[in-house]
Amino acid sequence: MAMETPQTRRKETTPRMQFQIRAAQLEGTPDEGKMILEGRAIVLDQSTVLFNYDGIDYSEIIDKGALAGADMKDVCFKYNHSDHIMIMARTRNKTLTLTPGPEGLDIRAELADTTAGCDLYKLVKRGDIDRMSFAFTVLEESYNQETHTWRILKIKRIYDVAAVDIPAYDSTSISARSDREMEIERMRSLDRDVRRRRLILMARL
Repeated sequence: MAMETPQTRRKETTPRMQFQIRAAQLEGTPDEGKMILEGRAIVLDQSTVLFNYDGIDYSEIIDKGALAGADMKDVCFKYNHSDHIMIMARTRNKTLTLTPGPEGLDIRAELADTTAGCDLYKLVKRGDIDRMSFAFTVLEESYNQETHTWRILKIKRIYDVAAVDIPAYDSTSISARSDREMEIERMRSLDRDVRRRRLILMARL
């Protein structure tokens, strides 16, 4: 029987051997009657504990330059990274948009009007599903033996982003706002803008 090591334990954290799975922030909100999910699929330069082995925490950090050159041409939006449920959106047909930034990778997914898409959106709105994850392969990484931390220097390819039940990052969140809440927020924003303009005019008098 092979001896367990931190390296073999790390592989066990990936549902598919060639993939790394991590979670990040996601927020759901209606947009003109469409089922839209928006959020941050990858958080950069933030340490997260992958697992504990022999009383030692082993962590990972995704470097700020890890997304540069990553293959994101055909990425799917899924539930729990499952291949047994229809995909909800995809970059190839522009129903899924990925936007790299200095803090991470932001996503915007227009869910398909299917039973699976409607169910997922309702569960996000209700708060049953409140986390996100992504699947990727590593091109380059380093390991600090003193801090027991892997640093992902370059991501080779991102395969999918997903809403998940149990994420790797416990501190992440997913939420949905109703149409009424969106309208109230919009009116408050307009009201603040009107008051701001009035104050500017008064200051010029």
